[in-house]
Amino acid sequence: MNDLFLLAQASGEDETQGESQTPGESQTTSTKQDGTEPGKGTAPARKPSLFDSGFIWVILAMFLVIYFVMMRPQRKRQQEHKQMLGNLKRGNRIRTIGGIVGTVVDVQEDEVVVKVDESNNTKMHFVRSAIGTVLAEETAEKK
Repeated sequence: MNDLFLLAQASGEDETQGESQTPGESQTTSTKQDGTEPGKGTAPARKPSLFDSGFIWVILAMFLVIYFVMMRPQRKRQQEHKQMLGNLKRGNRIRTIGGIVGTVVDVQEDEVVVKVDESNNTKMHFVRSAIGTVLAEETAEKK
């Protein structure tokens, strides 16, 4: 846009100079105080930066949307799962990430003993992180 304006301005100056001169007169050039001729020597147009175009703000907005839609809920689920594993106790009915359902018999620091069959008294040892969900807490009446 600036280049178009400069071209129009320069062509306008050429026409006015040609009208005021007679064929025998010599053409003199005027100079500005900084030593450049008018219409020439102007600074080149500045390239727009990322901040000027608004591109950086679009990228920032996209990052915020991704954070609030994907990252934050995932972190919240991880905290809830960690809290659920911390509150695990004897008598809880659980389901493992592999789909095995049973009742917690013993809770150790890194391991959980789960009773999976009432008739055969089958017990299995699981790593605490293998517990997917706590289904319910068995009541004393049911035992």
